[in-house]
Amino acid sequence: MDKVLVEGRIRDLRSEIERHRRLYYELDAPEISDAEYDRLEKELAALERQFPSLLRPDSPTRTLGGRAAEAFSPVRHPAPLLSLDNTYDERDIEDWFGRLARILGRDDLEFVCELKLDGLSVALTYENGAFVQGATRGDGEVGEDVTRNLRTVSDIPSRIKNAPRRLVVRGEVYLAVEAFAALNAKREEDGQSVFANPRNAAAGSLRQIDPRVTASRPLACFCYQILHAEGYTPTDQDAVLEDLSAWGFAVDPRHRRCRGLKEAQAYCREWTERRHDLPYDADGVVIKLAPVALQERAGTTAKSPRWAVAFKFPAEQAQTQVEAIEIQVGRTGALTPVAKLVPVKVAGVTISSASLHNEDEVRRKDVRVGDTVLLERAGGVIPYVVRVEVGRRPVVAVPFQFPASCPVCGGPVHKPEGEAILRCANRSCKAQIKEGLRHFASRDAMDIGGLGKVLVDTLVERRMLSSLPDLYGLSAPSLADLPRMGDKSAANLLDQIAASRSRPYERVLYALGIRQVGEETARAIASRFRSMDSLLDASEESLQEVDGVGPKVAAEIRAFFDVPENRAMVERLRNAGLTFEAPERSAGQLPLAGLTFVLTGTLASMPRPKAKAGLEAMGARVSGSVSRATSYVVAGTEAGSKLDAARTLGVAVLDEDALLRILSGAPLPPRTPTDPDRT
Repeated sequence: MDKVLVEGRIRDLRSEIERHRRLYYELDAPEISDAEYDRLEKELAALERQFPSLLRPDSPTRTLGGRAAEAFSPVRHPAPLLSLDNTYDERDIEDWFGRLARILGRDDLEFVCELKLDGLSVALTYENGAFVQGATRGDGEVGEDVTRNLRTVSDIPSRIKNAPRRLVVRGEVYLAVEAFAALNAKREEDGQSVFANPRNAAAGSLRQIDPRVTASRPLACFCYQILHAEGYTPTDQDAVLEDLSAWGFAVDPRHRRCRGLKEAQAYCREWTERRHDLPYDADGVVIKLAPVALQERAGTTAKSPRWAVAFKFPAEQAQTQVEAIEIQVGRTGALTPVAKLVPVKVAGVTISSASLHNEDEVRRKDVRVGDTVLLERAGGVIPYVVRVEVGRRPVVAVPFQFPASCPVCGGPVHKPEGEAILRCANRSCKAQIKEGLRHFASRDAMDIGGLGKVLVDTLVERRMLSSLPDLYGLSAPSLADLPRMGDKSAANLLDQIAASRSRPYERVLYALGIRQVGEETARAIASRFRSMDSLLDASEESLQEVDGVGPKVAAEIRAFFDVPENRAMVERLRNAGLTFEAPERSAGQLPLAGLTFVLTGTLASMPRPKAKAGLEAMGARVSGSVSRATSYVVAGTEAGSKLDAARTLGVAVLDEDALLRILSGAPLPPRTPTDPDRT
């Protein structure tokens, strides 16, 4: 190979890798997938091995990515937060094992295998048991001080017990896939740019100047490494994880001791198949030499430990063709472009459409009808277009033109200042009415069973519904005449509508569909403004006194109630008998006042933030760590270190069914230690 050509390729690769590092680590806006980035680094490393005279000390193959942003104070880590060398198949793992065995002069090695979360690495510092500082990884040597934001993460304890006087641990802050989907849906509806994947969402959430923004997002954190511990010398990675758990940190319970190479490879195969069962996004497995003494003997390179390696899951991507780009109109008038695709299987699921989010995103990626695109599933769940294969573009493909009017009602469209999304300005648009009705009837709002998409479409198209209050004027004869309804179905639907009149005031607020007012915000508003009358004319200044309500949310609430048609709609809902006041109860009368709950594991019936909000609404305090002061631990599936701590401390443990009974008003069970597997 011509050395001059190689020099040019190496120069291009280094420049491209540095650019993608900056996009990934500093801007939280990557343009390529992890697999594509790894391919670039692998190509560069191979060329540098082949032409060692071209290797430079500052090459990306010998340095860590990322640097501290100027918006945050720099923090020097007590020990480098190294990255890991990557492997992609079992032969790569065998090669790594062979090198390690030669260094140590033995092959009877044991490992601890842990799932590799795709989040943001942080260092947490504790002094005398108190959390005093938290920092991002940065370039591995110097990170960003994000202490105030990390204090809002429920998995990170504010105090720990029986730990070294000064302790620095490494963890991974992440956003569960379900929470990621909900966050992106809200951002898209609000006209904001969406996150490409859960890792970007977690990083973007943690690196906020305003910690209230971070607090509004359900971040979580698993810890896995001790960077510094005064007077403490770990002997084994298993012991490190056990001690972290005992001190009060959340530790992923899915780690496993593996004796020898074959067991480690089997663990990698197992989780390659099962990764979609995980509640979070994992991009591989970390294989760590278990004994700390052998870790020290193996040592590190400038970039990575020799005693650990990452096995990366195969990329879940596929190529397909864009058959059409359609515009969907949401309940707030948002015009969302959706790519209709030639159906293709990605990770075992057939994908036939993918959101393109907004006009700016379509322009940035230049997606056109007829294009071949690379498709991926964010978090293994949500399909998104990674890039267009421009080299395969047909000559007839032309840039997509956004409509100048609403494709549903023909009304004018506009792009509000500071937003990335076009909106239909016609509040009587059928699409907005339909989506607003579906939201109003949804389970977390008024919970009107039987009022599904098809029925809503039919009722609107037949002009039986044109606003939310019209639901309470429906009659049995008119419903029974609809296709596939009949007398019994009509009666059942009317019973559901009647039952919705008793839904709590906070759910009525959420059901109204005010932009940027989600369940938790509606609950907080109802706690401060305890009647609809007190809220109708509340000033933006007083609204901002509500926890989680900033200037933008306050302006949206005020704008909603300033529209005469909206106020008239609210009055019609009042006349229909909906609940417009919160019950008056003192803190001492709240059934769970004075009790402390801890949630752990995955709940099947609801996300943990919703369970937390429900317990808090009943007066309970929900903590992120277990102590002797904890009243109850609620253990979902795959509960880990917190459940172990509860059993050790003799704290009462409840299963999910018991939690649901409590939230429905049932008496509290006895506070005696229990095993959720037997309840």
